[in-house]
Amino acid sequence: MTDNRQSPARSKTRFRSEIVDFWRFIRHPHPVSRLPGRAASSGLVADWWPGITPGRLFAWAALLWAVNLFALGPVAVAAAGMAGVTHRLDPANIPWLTAVLWAPLVEEMLFRYGLRRPRQALWLIPAMLPVVLWGPKLWTGLLLAAFVILACWGARHRAEPLKGWDTNWRRYYLNHYGWVFHLVALTFAAVHLTNFVYGKVPYWLLPLLVLPQWLTGLVLGWMRVRRGIGAAMLLHATFNAGPILMIWAIMRWVPAAAS
Repeated sequence: MTDNRQSPARSKTRFRSEIVDFWRFIRHPHPVSRLPGRAASSGLVADWWPGITPGRLFAWAALLWAVNLFALGPVAVAAAGMAGVTHRLDPANIPWLTAVLWAPLVEEMLFRYGLRRPRQALWLIPAMLPVVLWGPKLWTGLLLAAFVILACWGARHRAEPLKGWDTNWRRYYLNHYGWVFHLVALTFAAVHLTNFVYGKVPYWLLPLLVLPQWLTGLVLGWMRVRRGIGAAMLLHATFNAGPILMIWAIMRWVPAAAS
């Protein structure tokens, strides 16, 4: 009898190996497998349990912060200066609860949950529109909770999940998965254009304003497919928390620099 259990050395991948895996994945996206060691007793647990150590989570967040701060961020700032664009965010009144809790949950369910659950995306994406348009309120929070419960119910383990379904659509989806993945990342970035106040802006400058969000969307999409939606939400929250903590620290201890 063959022992299928993985040893800790084999099940844990190096961070460098994950970066290589990410690069290969975005070149040829596919929703077939998870990272080594991510197998779980059911599809629901595998999808929602993050299964990532705090160190690895922080490593990915730090990599995104560094690339956005030193490479993509300056490009976005230069483009904003050329176009006379200003950001809507008020450093003195940062909605930290929205950024750290609400946005990761809503945006991951809206943009990336369907990357592994395309059938659920057919009802979940249109259903999420009121939650997105009206923002964090009591009734939208209850509605979001109901959608998450329904999504979990739909992801429960079934012996014959595709019984009675025409699977031609599934083959078509898999054949065009690369287009779907990258269109989701681009849409995620494009939505963040609403964070700015515009004057007369050349259209060709608009993509430059959201280069950091585009890269972040690619990483979150890879994380969602290869580790699960729980890991993507956790990384999203961690990534958003970093700049907020930095702005808070500057406002508290170096207010002159903030002004």
